[in-house]
Amino acid sequence: MRIIAFLFSLGPILFGIGFLAPVIAAAMMEMDLHAPAGLTPLQFGLVIGIGLGGIARQRRTWLW
Repeated sequence: MRIIAFLFSLGPILFGIGFLAPVIAAAMMEMDLHAPAGLTPLQFGLVIGIGLGGIARQRRTWLW
């Protein structure tokens, strides 16, 4: 039961990896934007998605 509770607590981070990262990467490619520091669009999306997911997990909400 603790394992399931732990996985649910990682929900925002998993959402950032599984949904936000590909959406950010696709939007960057569609708008012909280049990621900083030589990253690919997907790598940049993962950095942003994991960061936002971590913030949402810490604050326990996506709302600001």
